[in-house]
Amino acid sequence: MRRQKQVILENITVEDYAAEGKSLAKVDGKVIFIEAAIPGDVVDVLLYKNKKDWAEGKAIRIRSYSALRSTPFCQHFGTCGGCQWQMLPYEQQLFYKQKQVTDNLQRIAKVALPPIMPIIGCTQTTQYRNKLEYTYANRNFVPDDIFRQMKARGEDTDAAINRQVGGFHAKGVFDKVVEIDVCHLQAEPSNEIRKAIGAFVIENGLSFYDIKHKHGWLRNAMVRMASTGEIMINIVLGYEEATMRKALLDSLLAQFPAITTLLYTINGKVNDSLYDLEPVTYFGNGYIIEALEDFRFKISPKSFFQTNTKQAEQLYSITRDFAELNGSQTVYDLYCGTGSIGIFVSKQAKKIIGVEVVEDAIKDAHENAVLNGIEHASFFCGDVIKICDDAFFEAHGKPDVVITDPPRAGMHEKLVLKLLDMAAPVIVYVSCNPATQARDLALLDEKYTVEKIQPVDMFPHTLHIENVVQLKLRK
Repeated sequence: MRRQKQVILENITVEDYAAEGKSLAKVDGKVIFIEAAIPGDVVDVLLYKNKKDWAEGKAIRIRSYSALRSTPFCQHFGTCGGCQWQMLPYEQQLFYKQKQVTDNLQRIAKVALPPIMPIIGCTQTTQYRNKLEYTYANRNFVPDDIFRQMKARGEDTDAAINRQVGGFHAKGVFDKVVEIDVCHLQAEPSNEIRKAIGAFVIENGLSFYDIKHKHGWLRNAMVRMASTGEIMINIVLGYEEATMRKALLDSLLAQFPAITTLLYTINGKVNDSLYDLEPVTYFGNGYIIEALEDFRFKISPKSFFQTNTKQAEQLYSITRDFAELNGSQTVYDLYCGTGSIGIFVSKQAKKIIGVEVVEDAIKDAHENAVLNGIEHASFFCGDVIKICDDAFFEAHGKPDVVITDPPRAGMHEKLVLKLLDMAAPVIVYVSCNPATQARDLALLDEKYTVEKIQPVDMFPHTLHIENVVQLKLRK
């Protein structure tokens, strides 16, 4: 099979941002989507996809820098891949996120839209995450340019790669991990805990996980830090080694007395998923308590919870405002997860009905309702399309308000049809992907008008954006 010739475009002026954090340029009428560049940069681009009308590539040389650029604050920027927009001032990030929402809704939905409200940014743009998952591996990621420099200097590249490191998976490289010194996404003692776990394993001659060959002892560590001050650690091990496992956990508790619950999980599978595994509580009660306004939420090691607590309050407050509740309505909370949105709006509702397909999440939702003394909320496990039939409506009442917060893929078309059939007077659609949200709005346009649109930034320095839309049934 003939190898395709590399195509490099030189001196390309980047004009704008496109979807998924890529920048955009035009060359002889052809649209070029570019990684690792921002509007105003002049770059050389190596194409990895080259079609008739469009191409995708990566900036391999920046000939002149955009006036928009700022200096990234993280030493791992460009290697880690986690905070793709650090080279943009935060105000500029918000500008492009607002533009992303506007472009998606106008281009894809093609429905009548009200003015889009200005994006709500974060007051805290670092150390905003309440959860991080670290990976330990026996192969270190060395970027190509550094690898070439080491080769030229005659340095031992094998030694640089084949060593035990803790950090994050390297983007596009399945078997290597980017070694992290300081991650700015979570407050201390998060970095200190990650390093202490790795240091103990190395000092005691134990192995980090070999991702390629699927063996080794230390695999992952999850750190959750609640606004209440509670800290949960779950250490994932490839196999049981009771004596050393106990020594590791005891060492961690001795070094970090702020830990309120410590768990471990034995994962002998080839993948990192914990959904079919049971974490074991070693210290504490096995969960932490998070707070949003005066509501409290129990978070267990496998729970989903919004990872930016402060901004989740903003997102949920907007959702509650858009629901226009007066105490008389039955609210259906679809994709309810652990019940956080339904519980957050519950004081203004007559009844909350939550539906979620993940059984563990529904268990947490029930417990969260009890924790907050909410007796008018019920949660059901299953597929919304199958659960919400005539008998269900007969038993629980038809919805006056539907709140839907689907995953990035958006709602299944059958669910959109079900919503049209339900014909609730108000739908509040919370989305982490404005493109799929726009697709769904186009389908809902059969019976609904879009009344309000509010973008919310949950993840500074990344390309991700949340968007809340209020829809009302046409009269």
